[in-house]
Amino acid sequence: MLTFIRLFLAALFIIFMSLFALIYCCVFKPRDPKHVYFFCRWFNQLHKLIGLELIQRGLDKPASIPHAVYISNHQNVFDFVTSPGMLPPRTVSIGKKSLLWIPFFGQLYWITGNILIDRENKSKARDTIAQVVDAIHQRDLSIWMYPEGTRSKGRGLLPFKSGAFRMAIAAGVPIVPVCVSSIHNKISLAKRDNGVVIAEMLDPIDVSGYELKDARALADHCHQLMAEKIAALDEEVARIEQSRTAEAVKTA
Repeated sequence: MLTFIRLFLAALFIIFMSLFALIYCCVFKPRDPKHVYFFCRWFNQLHKLIGLELIQRGLDKPASIPHAVYISNHQNVFDFVTSPGMLPPRTVSIGKKSLLWIPFFGQLYWITGNILIDRENKSKARDTIAQVVDAIHQRDLSIWMYPEGTRSKGRGLLPFKSGAFRMAIAAGVPIVPVCVSSIHNKISLAKRDNGVVIAEMLDPIDVSGYELKDARALADHCHQLMAEKIAALDEEVARIEQSRTAEAVKTA
């Protein structure tokens, strides 16, 4: 019953917000990147609906960075719940073109100013990198990407593709890793309490010493940093939840 109630409320929320956003964006500057941040603040509230405590850290770091390429681990569909609150102002994400055909969400994704690319066409993808680099400076943007390129679904942090790192090097902007503790098999819509998830923004990584040919080395460096941080966050989450379980037993 709880699963049905949550699915119904989530669907209602997404449909309402998508319709409102479509109308709002059509009236107030369609595809203006400020819309992404505005509506991410709303979608960030979904963690409360599914009984998840979300701890967010490092949200002050973008204040000192005019532009950046933000990278995050990509786990499963619940990234939609854990990641939006970490997105800084004037930051847009890059997604595959097929997202446009997802009812409500796809149209919302496009009209709020996010960038769609054709991953099947390699030459177009390379052109997109050049266009994004121009947009970062000309439109005062930052970029959010999932460098794994697909959801990991419990397989750990997958190898990174080099696109995000080529963009950062070409644009001369830092890479900012965002790490989210593991959520594979953690969240169940049938459970009242789904525990704790920690999302943390790490310090910016200066790319000024890298050239385009070094993109793979930069990707591997960031992968190692993030893998270590995610492991540390998982240990912290386990300690928090064990402590709370022990406390609940004592008071029972």
